[in-house]
Amino acid sequence: MKFHLHKKDHNSTYRWLSVAVGVVINVLFAYIPYKTGIPLYLDTVGVLFVTVLSGVFPGVLTAVLSNAACSMFSDNTLYFSFISVLIALITSRYVRHQKFNKKIAYLDFWLCISVISGLLGITFQWLLLGGPQFEEVSEVAGLLFSRSGTGFFAGAALVNTGLNMVDKFLSAAVALLLLIIIPKERRYAIRNSSWRQNPLTPEQVKEANKRRVSHSLMSKMSMLIGFLALTLAGFMAWIGIRVYSENVKAEYETKAMHAAQFAASVIDGDKIEEYISLGEDEEGYLETEDMLYRIREAMPGVQYLYALKIDKNGSTFVFDLDTEDLQGAEPGDFVEIEEGFQQYMPQLLAGEEIEPIETDDAFGWLLTAYYPVKNSNGKTVCYAGADVSMSYISDYAKDFIIKALLLFSGFFILVLVLGLTMSGYYLFYPISSITTNVKGFVKSAGEQKAIDESVKKIRAVNIHTDDEIEELYSSICRMEADMAEHVRDIRHYMEATAKMQNGLIITMADMVENRDSDTGAHIQKTAAYVRIILEGLKKKGYYLEKLTPKYMADVEMSAPLHDIGKINISDAVLNKPGKLTDEEYEIMKTHTTAGRKILENAIATVEGENYLKEARNMAGYHHERWDGKGYPEGLHGAVIPLSARVMAVADVFDALTSPRVYKPAFPLEKALDILKEGSGTQFDPKVIEVFMESLPEVKRVLKKYNQEVL
Repeated sequence: MKFHLHKKDHNSTYRWLSVAVGVVINVLFAYIPYKTGIPLYLDTVGVLFVTVLSGVFPGVLTAVLSNAACSMFSDNTLYFSFISVLIALITSRYVRHQKFNKKIAYLDFWLCISVISGLLGITFQWLLLGGPQFEEVSEVAGLLFSRSGTGFFAGAALVNTGLNMVDKFLSAAVALLLLIIIPKERRYAIRNSSWRQNPLTPEQVKEANKRRVSHSLMSKMSMLIGFLALTLAGFMAWIGIRVYSENVKAEYETKAMHAAQFAASVIDGDKIEEYISLGEDEEGYLETEDMLYRIREAMPGVQYLYALKIDKNGSTFVFDLDTEDLQGAEPGDFVEIEEGFQQYMPQLLAGEEIEPIETDDAFGWLLTAYYPVKNSNGKTVCYAGADVSMSYISDYAKDFIIKALLLFSGFFILVLVLGLTMSGYYLFYPISSITTNVKGFVKSAGEQKAIDESVKKIRAVNIHTDDEIEELYSSICRMEADMAEHVRDIRHYMEATAKMQNGLIITMADMVENRDSDTGAHIQKTAAYVRIILEGLKKKGYYLEKLTPKYMADVEMSAPLHDIGKINISDAVLNKPGKLTDEEYEIMKTHTTAGRKILENAIATVEGENYLKEARNMAGYHHERWDGKGYPEGLHGAVIPLSARVMAVADVFDALTSPRVYKPAFPLEKALDILKEGSGTQFDPKVIEVFMESLPEVKRVLKKYNQEVL
């Protein structure tokens, strides 16, 4: 069973429907200037509309499909898809970073896409068309600059950029009007339908991107997708260029061979010697030469057309047609055999047919086809030759390469954006959200409220990738929920245990207090003073490394056990109404060591850290003095455990403000004066300082137990 049930999201359908609408809008608006001759493009209205509404990938897809559709009536439109794709990427960046929230961003955006479109557009036009697409651009650029050179290109770029400013302003205005028609809530829902979880806010997205480690999953996926997309696009372009080049070469080999065959068919093989010796004076020579010119004109790409009589010494021209930049040889002119033809001489001397030959010599880089001219006896008397310039073929290949690169650049970005979008929504952001919430759960450190809040947060992420990521998410949700319940059970158990411990402490303390006739409510009052002092120390920033919540709770909880050792003191000494003798005082002093031993025995029965360790410190050392003159060990200063130093003040203050069989209760002012006098000698000065600053709380305790002192 799935952890989450997901309703069908119609907004996702609207998102893909917007792509179809965007393509239709682009085609319709682009067709208007094409049909009317207005020097505008208007082919990015749909791209802007879809990118803002549905996101970067739908915008890029709209750009590519729109240019492909527009190529049905405008041949070169498909090669400009890179510019439309770039506009989609720029628009997405502005939307993603919420730049459109500021009015100045609209101007910045308009200038940005206008300049990029203008400069790239004129560059592509120059590569594909050899000049500006619109005659109006050429005319204005020609008026501003010369009609040739880099100045003309710069002028055309400037004019085309201005033209794009008008074009992109109109396109953006129409796109904005279309967006306003759609309710804001619907726009928000459509744009966020790509999320496979509850959408992250822009701030959360930024935070997720900031948290990326040096070799994050997103970085690895980006590099992998980029490499695959580039490799695929490059491989396809290379295959296309190679196949195209081979096909073009094969096509012109065929043209050259056909030209040579046609030439051979019109040359009279029985009159070769007369043609060589008499040339134009021989009957039929000029008519044959005219037919050869017509054959060459009918075969685009054929640069040279001629006839040669070949022998072992060299070649003698029979016919050689003039070209635009070269006058042909005269009949009877002799030339040596070029090096590239040497290997074919045996076949040529034998009058056989040969395959087209590719050479690079004094006449240039040529593809040559020879066909034998035979006389009426069937003997080869010369060869008709046709040359195709390989530079002519390479120009075609170069043009194809430019078109292929422009075409594949748009598709490359489309594939790259698709991969990054899929990896982002299906991998990076879900895993990042899971990681963030799991870290929050771990940092809750057993605090039930924080744990419950963490469980709510991770459930609210609502990942629905319908794959292993969702299964992982569901498992983690169940695990956190189960752990929250376990922590709650443990907390209840600990609370019950703490209550039992408190009850045990109070019982043990009561056993002592019931034996001492002078200690009415002593354990309650000293515990209250201890809590007041600890909170005061923490508020002042004293001993912070020690005053953890657990430590303070342990000290307050075990404070009632500080006099547990009195259980070993006899009633005669413990409840003597008069002053104790020296011997009796020494016996009374043993309640510190006795109490420490009792609690050490209790600690030995329990493994690990527990609150009784501070009870032991208070029982054993609450009569030590800051100056080292106390008992039982004569400890001094910070060597005395903090809990014992706190208890010393609380114990003495309660003794001073409480009546005893041998004295009445001292007034509050006198008791406070005695404490002040003991600061730095008997007591820790910092403990005395915070005690004095906490008199309002101290008075509330006195009012409850010793009202007569006030």
